[in-house]
Amino acid sequence: MRLAKLSIMWRQVIQEVFPEAGFQEPAQASEIVEAEERLGRTLPAELRQLLLESNGVIGRTYVDTIWTVDQIVQQNLLFWSDESFAQLYMPFDALLFFGDNGGGDQFALVQKPERPDVFVWEHENDSRRWVANNLRDYLGRSLRTGGDDWYRL
Repeated sequence: MRLAKLSIMWRQVIQEVFPEAGFQEPAQASEIVEAEERLGRTLPAELRQLLLESNGVIGRTYVDTIWTVDQIVQQNLLFWSDESFAQLYMPFDALLFFGDNGGGDQFALVQKPERPDVFVWEHENDSRRWVANNLRDYLGRSLRTGGDDWYRL
């Protein structure tokens, strides 16, 4: 007898860590398909599933812990194509940004090579640093602490 892989219930996972988290209406599957077409890549399965439960998550101090589908598309297209960014920063095409800390630093999943790790891009110095094993770990770390700079050493 094969056991079906249990899907994560993202709202429950988030509320266990931070009961006051803000949730949006779920994204529609068609919105995600359109976003993937605009981005020219598929969203990681866990992020897609989370967005289908809540199109964005507001964390502590009203930070966009997880962006809406529209924000994900807009921010990534900007980072991947803005010529001034290309002159100032290392390329961003290996990353898929999905949230921020409210102060300019942004969080991304690695897509080239595809892996579940979450990295922070620190805008002051263009560093990219590992902060979580996967999306669930990121939510636990970012929502459990009291500050927006939870990832800093």
